[in-house]
Amino acid sequence: MPLVRLGQCLPRVESNHPLRTTQINGRLQPVCLRHTDTAQEGTVAVTPSAQYSVTLRIEIDSRDHETFSHLVTAIGSIGGDIGAVDLVSTAHHAVVREIVVNATSIEHSEQIVATANAQEGVTVLDSWDRTFRLHRGGKIELFGRLPLETRDDLSLAYMPGVADVCQAIADDRDKVFDYTIKRNMVAVITNGTAVLGLGDIGAAAGMPVMEGKSALFKEFGNVDSYPICVDSKDTQQIIEICEAIAPVFGGINLEDIGAPACFEIEDTLKERLDIPVFHDDQHGTAIVLLAALINALKITGQRMEDLKVVFSGVGASGVACSKILMNAGVTNIIGVDTKGAIYKGRVENMNSMKEWYADNTNPEGLQGSLADVIQGANMFVGLSGPGALSVEALKTMAPDPFVFAMSNPTPEIMPEEAGPYVRVMATGRSDYPNQINNVLAFPGIFRGALDCGARQISEEMKVAAAHAIADCISAEELHEDYIIPSPFNRNVAPTVAAAVVRVAQEQGLARREVQS
Repeated sequence: MPLVRLGQCLPRVESNHPLRTTQINGRLQPVCLRHTDTAQEGTVAVTPSAQYSVTLRIEIDSRDHETFSHLVTAIGSIGGDIGAVDLVSTAHHAVVREIVVNATSIEHSEQIVATANAQEGVTVLDSWDRTFRLHRGGKIELFGRLPLETRDDLSLAYMPGVADVCQAIADDRDKVFDYTIKRNMVAVITNGTAVLGLGDIGAAAGMPVMEGKSALFKEFGNVDSYPICVDSKDTQQIIEICEAIAPVFGGINLEDIGAPACFEIEDTLKERLDIPVFHDDQHGTAIVLLAALINALKITGQRMEDLKVVFSGVGASGVACSKILMNAGVTNIIGVDTKGAIYKGRVENMNSMKEWYADNTNPEGLQGSLADVIQGANMFVGLSGPGALSVEALKTMAPDPFVFAMSNPTPEIMPEEAGPYVRVMATGRSDYPNQINNVLAFPGIFRGALDCGARQISEEMKVAAAHAIADCISAEELHEDYIIPSPFNRNVAPTVAAAVVRVAQEQGLARREVQS
């Protein structure tokens, strides 16, 4: 049976995908064609990734000292990238090891297991998908900050002492920020209608992403958060739910809610609530995109106002990214959706947000497909899906173009394909340089907003955050493959938080002063 992504052990797995064979070390071995998501002959090879990594627990006949080297050679011959190798146990004539192998797809990982099984002297005892095993039981948990070990502890943390704190908040609502988790707690809210590149998969299926978001909030911003998945597509019901739970939270992070509903939800909540409401798919992506562009322009010496920028995808992220680039000085933006370029007067596949887009972009009124309008463009921004940008279309762009192909997990064009024709390449993936990753923005933005008790996150705060991210790379460090800091650069979140606090205080949006 095929390797299924359930995280359980899979003894003696055999792939049901057709394999070609070749002679390796004198033995017939299964091989794949080219390691891409589609496995088509002649396509460009894709870099193996931890996303598709598999762990194999194998038993090796220790009497043949070349068995393990034969296994390594066989796995490498079909494109498997071997990482950790651990010794589990030794016994008479047998050694048990665990091997971690990065693959390029689920099918490729199946082939790796089948290849290991085909080796003489090797028995695959178990195999499991590392991604699913990591998610088993969820990725986050809650725990108390205080020990509850004595009667005094109980009387202070709960009855009777808690009654006085409740009364103090009833007398002065602002004290809820001082004496409850509201001071450092964000709600991560979705209805699962626009999850990653998966689309409308529902609230329950969106839960792993929301858990991951909460884990990132804590790790990179020391912000507490909790995932809330609302099983509804009723825009007004979602708004009412957010309003009803707002007393618990110091901010609301909207996530993976499809357009155009996400615009109405965010705009309405910003009007009704006195805490920051931030749709990260829109604004987090936009902030990091702007930061990357700021640094890319430092390399080429171009100016914002001279750029022709083409967007593939005009959903929530595409609109927000376009707006922030316009605020930064870009004047020539063309958006393309499944029906082609958006222009003033277009009637097919339009909504209120696209009407706004048509009125405020595409100054030359260009029509046609992506390939038609991208000619002479300086920058491509992909927020649509795999394969949207062809090499042929890329070749028609202006010299030294920027290609930011941000669809996840598979970008609009793979870096291996685009590499020979671009000056600066960026994706949304962590296994390539220049990852446009929202984790560079939202932890620091909410850290700053919570620290100063901000009532909202303004456009000026977003732009300041983008410049703060860009400034985390010095002139000496700046390079085509390093225009954006690593998500693990621990200076990013504090730098972004400080910029957010500064602007919030300047604009009178902060409840309290924060000393720099």
